Amino acid sequence: MKKNSSEFLTVAIEAALQAGDLLRKGFGTSFEITSKPGRHNLVTEYDKLAESCIFSCLLKRFPTHGFIGEEQGQTKKGDVVWIVDPLDGTVNFAHGIPLFAVSIAAVAENQVIAACIYQPMTQELFWAEKDKGAFLNGAGLRVTTTSSLDEAMLATGFPYNVHEDPLHCIETFAKMTRKGIPMRRFGSAAIDLAYVAAGRFDAYWEVSLQPWDFAGGKLLVEEAGGKISQYDGSPCDPFKASTVLATNRLLHPVLQKEIQ
Repeated sequence: MKKNSSEFLTVAIEAALQAGDLLRKGFGTSFEITSKPGRHNLVTEYDKLAESCIFSCLLKRFPTHGFIGEEQGQTKKGDVVWIVDPLDGTVNFAHGIPLFAVSIAAVAENQVIAACIYQPMTQELFWAEKDKGAFLNGAGLRVTTTSSLDEAMLATGFPYNVHEDPLHCIETFAKMTRKGIPMRRFGSAAIDLAYVAAGRFDAYWEVSLQPWDFAGGKLLVEEAGGKISQYDGSPCDPFKASTVLATNRLLHPVLQKEIQ
């Protein structure tokens, strides 16, 4: 089967823009909020509406493809599987904080071949195709050339079970903070990864991410010249939950030692 990633990207962008418009209009309004397992693991009616919007757009063009979404789970399998986070940063959205994104990735033969991440409130659209580069609103992206940790700008995140301190994530954060390195915690893995690709962050790590959290950002980082792996250096499987370290490549070895 020939994989036309350009066609996939076009439809992914169309779906992301439609879902983003829906989220932008819903932001700051009254809406239903419920909880999933885990502390502050919220879901709003807009998560579900945005995911339905995306799935409808993708299914219309690619009815034989598989789909994995954060809210609906896996709908079916196919030679190409779409991994979708309709609203990454739900807690921000629910609390009126304008930091959230739509993430859509097309996966074939276990490789992300096309992806986009859209920030509705800033209207920044990040996209990438396998072996064709990464872009922000049409401008090419490259990771930073920072080679010293002391000069780095870092980002991280915490899982919903942070109180259990998985893989000593609290201690790692404290250790990095004591080094005096500027760090940000935005609450959206998709945005963090897009910002590494865009050179806004030098690196980002998080202890436990689901495929919909990192699939789109994985391709962006790689196509912008960066590196993404699990903490131990092994590849991130787009279909499995994973630890994630994304860097400008130069900082990868030193950060691996710091966060393990």
